[in-house]
Amino acid sequence: MNMKMPSFNMKDLMHQAGNTISTQVSRVVQLTEEKLNLTNDKTEYDSNFEALLERQEATKNLTEKIVKDTEALLVPNPGNRVEDFIFEKIEKKKPQRLSNIEHLGLDLIESGGTFGSDGAYGSALIKTGQAEQRLGQCERDFIANTGICFIQPLKKFLDGEMRTITKERGVLEAKRLDLDAAKSRVRKARSLIGTQSKDGLSPEQSLEQAERELRVAQSEFDRQQEITKLLLEGLGSTQSAHLRYLHAFVESQVRYFAQCNKIMNELQKELASLGGSDAPKYEIVVTDEEADLHRNINLQPEGLHYQRARVLCSYDAKDNSELNLVANEVIFVAECTPPHSDYMHGKQGLLKGLVPKAFLEILDD
Repeated sequence: MNMKMPSFNMKDLMHQAGNTISTQVSRVVQLTEEKLNLTNDKTEYDSNFEALLERQEATKNLTEKIVKDTEALLVPNPGNRVEDFIFEKIEKKKPQRLSNIEHLGLDLIESGGTFGSDGAYGSALIKTGQAEQRLGQCERDFIANTGICFIQPLKKFLDGEMRTITKERGVLEAKRLDLDAAKSRVRKARSLIGTQSKDGLSPEQSLEQAERELRVAQSEFDRQQEITKLLLEGLGSTQSAHLRYLHAFVESQVRYFAQCNKIMNELQKELASLGGSDAPKYEIVVTDEEADLHRNINLQPEGLHYQRARVLCSYDAKDNSELNLVANEVIFVAECTPPHSDYMHGKQGLLKGLVPKAFLEILDD
């Protein structure tokens, strides 16, 4: 079976490529002349359209700053932010890392166990470490909630609507440059009226062709300006959505600080009951509403006898019933009810789930 291959006219392809390159070069020259104030032929937008362009530019820049600053607040380590960004781009699960406060909590608990939990200092270290772990879990929840309710919607706006507007603005700028070039050709053709013919066209014919090209360029510019204007005007409605995101962020932050406040007030009372401190006691007033936010936080619920255990090597949870483990971290474990030959009940801060016995070294007798 003979198949007829499509024919290509290399000369036409080269001609089209040459025209494209020539157009791009001409636009660069035009922009350079405008920057250097070497031309007065630039098509100006009306004041209303200029105001829309300025608002769009400010919205884009300031939203990017807000997202960047919020990410820096949640993840202060630049290296971790870069790592999270890479995992996000390759659509892989981010690595689970302990925060500084969680590391502190584990070290305090380990130190308290070493010094002896029956002594005042060892007991205080353990209680403080447990509180730090709960703070760490509250921080995790705050980071996750802020990412969902604030950062992600703003990023979606920047990657979607704002990117579309920026693209259409680029098209409009190209159309404007084409329009200015067409106007320049018309002026040049008019200046040649009454002179000898060139390239087989009379000056009158050259002017007619230039005016025809100008009408086409003007029509394309007007159409693209209208498209861009509609998109720019739509930006005003996005602020109401962004206001909702901001409210959600503030509510998440209020909840986070209320939880932290509750945890530290409880810790302060526990440490005071141990004695050994001559420092003045300060009571931080917590409203009933704030107290309810952390009512269910409890490191060691009744009915389970927890022990400290060190994780021998990292372990990825098979499903939601298990915990992810990181090598050398210290967690609390208790026998399952009923007992299981391969698993124990584990607790990482506020996270609960099954953990395999083979990955654990029990630290408490």
